[in-house]
Amino acid sequence: MKTTAPLLQLPVATDLYLRRATPADAAALYYIIDRDRPYLRRWLPFIDYSQDVADTEAYLKYVTAPTNTSDMVFVIVHEQEVCGLIGYKGIDKLNKKVEIGYWLAEGMQGKGIMRRSCQTLLSYAFEKLRMNRVEIRVGVGNDRSSNIPKKLGFTLEGVQRHGEILNGHFHDLEIYSLLRSEFNG
Repeated sequence: MKTTAPLLQLPVATDLYLRRATPADAAALYYIIDRDRPYLRRWLPFIDYSQDVADTEAYLKYVTAPTNTSDMVFVIVHEQEVCGLIGYKGIDKLNKKVEIGYWLAEGMQGKGIMRRSCQTLLSYAFEKLRMNRVEIRVGVGNDRSSNIPKKLGFTLEGVQRHGEILNGHFHDLEIYSLLRSEFNG
């Protein structure tokens, strides 16, 4: 009989934790995406490509595949309910850098959930993954999202012009970074 290792779970607060995502999370995540589609679509390019649970499941299979060593994705669980996704994109072990990406259900905004979740991933990146640099990229004008790296002590390095296609148009991205030497975990 094959046994599986328990999923990595990172405590954030008594009512909040991050758990490694699995394809089994597809239905819960898709429910949020579909319910909050108009809100999420303003800043997240993938929303238009997530049209059913199968699309979300395909994404989760990709990011959790054993051959994918550049991504590590977690569901955000608040009061025992999945409310968003956060994770590392482009883990670069050679250059010791990584990007954090995230999204949160509209109704869960303004509770400090994402800031605290990012703080936990920062600690894990610097202490366990031994990264030297963490980046967060935010669409210009997405003030709620850009407040997160600002509150966590990141430096705004500049704007990447036409950094992504959002709703059929090029959109600029703010590039924030935090170095291990600047981290006050």
